[in-house]
Amino acid sequence: MRVALVAEQFLPHVNGVTHSVLRVAEQLRARGHRVMVVAPSYEKVRGPETVPELPGVAVERIPSLPLAGYPEVRVAGCTVHRMQRLLESFAPDVVHVASPFVLGWRALQAAASMRLPSIAVYQTDVPGYAGRYGIGALEPALWAHVRTMHNSATLTLAPSTASVQQLQKHGVQRVHRWGRGVDTARFRPELRDDAWRERVGGGRRIVGYVGRLAPEKQVADLAVLDALPDARLVVVGSGPEKQALRRALPNAHFEGFRSGAALASVMASFDLFVHPGEHETFCQTIQEAMACAVPVVAVGRGGPLDLVTPSHNGWLYPPGDTARLREHVRDLLGDDAKRLAFAATAHRTVQDRTWESVCSELLGHYEHARAASPLPPTLRTRLARRVGVR
Repeated sequence: MRVALVAEQFLPHVNGVTHSVLRVAEQLRARGHRVMVVAPSYEKVRGPETVPELPGVAVERIPSLPLAGYPEVRVAGCTVHRMQRLLESFAPDVVHVASPFVLGWRALQAAASMRLPSIAVYQTDVPGYAGRYGIGALEPALWAHVRTMHNSATLTLAPSTASVQQLQKHGVQRVHRWGRGVDTARFRPELRDDAWRERVGGGRRIVGYVGRLAPEKQVADLAVLDALPDARLVVVGSGPEKQALRRALPNAHFEGFRSGAALASVMASFDLFVHPGEHETFCQTIQEAMACAVPVVAVGRGGPLDLVTPSHNGWLYPPGDTARLREHVRDLLGDDAKRLAFAATAHRTVQDRTWESVCSELLGHYEHARAASPLPPTLRTRLARRVGVR
């Protein structure tokens, strides 16, 4: 197949959207499919380019501007007509749109106008973020936009049971669940770094968080863990709340942004992973922690509900109940036998959740979309001629 991947965010900015697009493109190329990525530009990256991590994949950059207050996030402007030209030049069999909102909306409009099968992948709870950024009054309008976008797609894929139900509640149709894989070769318990643990923890247990330092992640809720006896809170990541969180968590160690092997080593060095964000559509970092044999304490809402089985691989606490968060953390830190049993179960939990298996499922969704929205013969012939396909 020829697959156009349209990403609302992409390299050099690394987040959940970027990561999933990279893994999907990587898997598609490994299976012999042709891939094009359409993504926002950055100051030093404009126009077509090649990405070392994606050999054989062309990346088309669309002019963008930094999001106010969060310059790492880009907002790309593109007309439907320009997107039509890009798609026509590549002649995709399916258009895969990752976390559509601005650029992705243009791609869905272009695909619909060209009668191309399209997949809209729901990854970011933008309406839910509104309240965290003090603009809760916009939530109904944001949901209306999400509903319009996703209902224009042939299929919508949501990463968790909770996100499927959330979209259906707000009137989105043709929603299917499609989870995320985890790289168990990269994230593994053998990477535990005792020297780093001693330097950062000084012999104490380490409770770690990994993710953006932004309001929607609710990292400030971890203040209830900041002064736990015999434990050190470690925060890994960057974002607009970094300085405010340093003040709110004066005893925590801020590791900064980490990726690749460095991130895997830090995560494997945790004794416990915590995630307080209530707007996670999936929460990939939970899977990565489990792959490192690290048990999890997370808020019982959204994506974590599918990932954490209480009393087996971690604990879930009610949204907003930070006293229960503290109680669960103290429970696992104070009982080595229980924590190690949870860790072993966490590790087993994710071993079959590979990107290979997840992308095999994705290809099934592509075929479903193609069957539901077949190209007219005249359009297929015209697109094929554009790229010399017979």
